[in-house]
Amino acid sequence: MTQRLPRFLLLAGIAFALTLYRIWVINHLGIDLYVDEAYYWGWSQALDWGYFSKPPLIAALIAGSTALLGKGLIAVKLPSLLLYPLTAGMLYLLGKRLYSEEVGFWAGLGFLSMPLVSALGLFVSTDAPLLFFWSCALWFLLKGLDQDQRGNGWGAWLALGVVLGLGLMSKYTMAAFLPSALLLLLIETRHRVWLGRPQPWVALVIAAAILAPNLYWNWQHDFPTFRHTADITRIGQGGGRGFHPGQLGEFIGAQWASIGPVAGILLGWALVRWRRLWLEARHRLLLIFTVPLLLLVSFQALTGRANGNWAAPIFVGGMLLITGAFFYDKRRWVVSAVMVNLLIATLAYHWPDAARLSGVGLSAKTDPFKRARGWTNLADGVAPYLAEHPGSILVAEDRELLAHLIYRLGPPEYAAWNPEGNHPIDHYQLTTTLADKQGRHVIYVARHPDISGVSSHFTRSTLLGKVVVPVHKDFQREVQVYWLEGFKGY
Repeated sequence: MTQRLPRFLLLAGIAFALTLYRIWVINHLGIDLYVDEAYYWGWSQALDWGYFSKPPLIAALIAGSTALLGKGLIAVKLPSLLLYPLTAGMLYLLGKRLYSEEVGFWAGLGFLSMPLVSALGLFVSTDAPLLFFWSCALWFLLKGLDQDQRGNGWGAWLALGVVLGLGLMSKYTMAAFLPSALLLLLIETRHRVWLGRPQPWVALVIAAAILAPNLYWNWQHDFPTFRHTADITRIGQGGGRGFHPGQLGEFIGAQWASIGPVAGILLGWALVRWRRLWLEARHRLLLIFTVPLLLLVSFQALTGRANGNWAAPIFVGGMLLITGAFFYDKRRWVVSAVMVNLLIATLAYHWPDAARLSGVGLSAKTDPFKRARGWTNLADGVAPYLAEHPGSILVAEDRELLAHLIYRLGPPEYAAWNPEGNHPIDHYQLTTTLADKQGRHVIYVARHPDISGVSSHFTRSTLLGKVVVPVHKDFQREVQVYWLEGFKGY
């Protein structure tokens, strides 16, 4: 009689194979860094306690991976490539603890196969550490709550404080874990005793202590991260909020697309049946860590705007919920959800191959990876102009151009253009300035030929050339490169 391979080892083997496959896909697709990846890499070259739009952990992770492997594509993306499989491992442990080893296996595999993870797994983002630390926090919270009534379990509660703090240093969305945890303590009679014990409050203090350097950095810089968050969510914009059912529909559709078509049906089914699921403690726990954040971001979408990934942590509890609630009596649905998601990922990864084999080819409308194409060649086209004018400061029209040029070319000096001196709109405007560079020369890279608003601040303007990089028959990257002499000041 053959012995069945332990489910954890099977999941680990699948995760390892998927990760190798995704590394191959990244190289096979011939893509460059996405703008945020190049932006985060730039942060990693100047480690600090905060950055314009995000807390600092993503920069620290990239700094670590590139210190080991250099600044290549895979090195920059490595944190995401590793953290998503680790999160799947945490879902396995959570599923095994709450239900069974079989449920843990399918929950972990379901998470790994989600379209959200398949897409973000190719690109480094703050969601990778956020989801990992969210799942770790749920694990340590359960361990802490399961301690005996004498109030032991300091180790789990201290670990909870650490992972909460690290999650907050990844993305502020981690703060949504706290009201769900409080709600759990209030609803579950057997857990209320912990509200009068020091362990949860010490965990909260630890989390706050870990976040404190980022808060201090924000205070020093006039709270740019909080201003940015308020801007993109339209908080505090008098005329920016209203009633937007269309945006709510888009957001809900994005959640369905993120978890997958069959898994989305199961999650919707679970939410419709919430009253029945609520009667069982383990289902109730997962509803508490899924529904509040979903409702919060749905309300944000209805009254302002919300990106599809703003509620990403719901998929930790959500995937565990649909697997635990439906695996035993609707196993085929759970298995089908995983298989369909894997098929979708494979089709997306090989869509360019299919387009080429069909003879149709890719276009601006049909290439899902077009935003990550053409940047290396564009930067290489700018490089000779920069080399011909040593001592010039590299300035570009926008954050996207500047991020890619800095990553590829590594100029000794660069700066953002900000003549108005308003609140910065990106990290370059926050950390660089030309205000004290009067008399200096600039290599200015522009998307448009009319730069009169910029050149008027210099004694002389010379068009050095144009760089054109064909990407598809209907899509190309094009910039003009100017040498601007004698900066006269803003």
